[in-house]
Amino acid sequence: MQTTDGFAGLRCMDCERTFEADNHRCPDCAGVLAPVYDDDSLHEAHQRLASGPEAGVGIDRFASVLPFEAETITTIGEGLTPTVSAPSLADRVGVDSVLVKDEARNTTGGIADRGIALAVTAAAHQSATDVALPTTGNAGQAAAAYAARAGLDSHSFVPTRSTFANKAMINVQGGDMNVVGGRYPDAVDAFEDSDEKWYSLAPFETPYRHEGQKTIAYELFSRHAELPEAIVHPTSHGTVLLGLYRGFRELQGTGAIDRIPRLYAAQPAGCAPIVEAHDAGSSEPVAVDSPDTISGPLEVPDPAGGRYALEAIDATGGGAVAVTDEELLEAAVSLAQAGVPTSATGGVAISGAEQLADDGAFDSGETVLLLNPATANRESDILRSHLMRKGV
Repeated sequence: MQTTDGFAGLRCMDCERTFEADNHRCPDCAGVLAPVYDDDSLHEAHQRLASGPEAGVGIDRFASVLPFEAETITTIGEGLTPTVSAPSLADRVGVDSVLVKDEARNTTGGIADRGIALAVTAAAHQSATDVALPTTGNAGQAAAAYAARAGLDSHSFVPTRSTFANKAMINVQGGDMNVVGGRYPDAVDAFEDSDEKWYSLAPFETPYRHEGQKTIAYELFSRHAELPEAIVHPTSHGTVLLGLYRGFRELQGTGAIDRIPRLYAAQPAGCAPIVEAHDAGSSEPVAVDSPDTISGPLEVPDPAGGRYALEAIDATGGGAVAVTDEELLEAAVSLAQAGVPTSATGGVAISGAEQLADDGAFDSGETVLLLNPATANRESDILRSHLMRKGV
């Protein structure tokens, strides 16, 4: 495998043993693996990135802090998404500034592009011919696009509840799609029952999917003079929260930053296992028996990385918040009508920030950053139906 000079292998996040780059799970304890890097290499990379991202097309701009050489990364222009100010929301929340990191601007329209790009890169490095995953929809579209770019075949196991837009684009981009009756756990079961020897892109099965998400932290570091004090993310499995934490922790470890933003998980009340665990003081989420939310991408009752998301929240002094479907829909529409287009799933972060503010989570002089994880176009029917119920 053509890896960067500073890449030192994969370390188990449970038993802390280190392994080669071609493992999925820890061969000793089945724990989740994460890449590790040489300290001197990270320090040098952070000094360069302080002046801005390096040359590249997508996440290859951050290859110096990723496992693979820039020229070998499968990229189709993901990353460098804009941060858009939301002054009306800042007034409602009572803080100095609210910024929306608009991950809808990624190539296929969602935040999953970053992690899938790096995971598909790993699959290509390991001479895989096929990649596969269970997905609520967004990651399936990303997998189809990036696999096509790398010359691989992709297989997505998608619940019937996934939006038509995602299902359509999986096929349009050449992906094989298995539509499974029911909800996301049914798609997971179908994926796991398959006898095929495909390279798994499932959350926390490949070390590289959560690693690709840390590029968000590096973008914030390299493009902004000051980091936000708090970040609110609509959370399903926890890949992004772990990625953010890993990126910021690496930067703090070399002295490139002196603090890590507080990380907050926002989830719909109908499926909020991470919030429930956080509120109960538990280190491990309990699966939700009957998940039910309008936000399909977040209807993940048993998050694969729930424990790591909770660790990231606790380590940064953050928190977790649940919002109702009505609240998340109204929040998305209200911000869109203030000139910041936001998905229904992004509305979870907006409404969550409002509730966190009511609970005293933010100080008046702070900057709060919200992650909008997907394009509103994927969920336009949901948003329009909400307006129709209001007589609009």
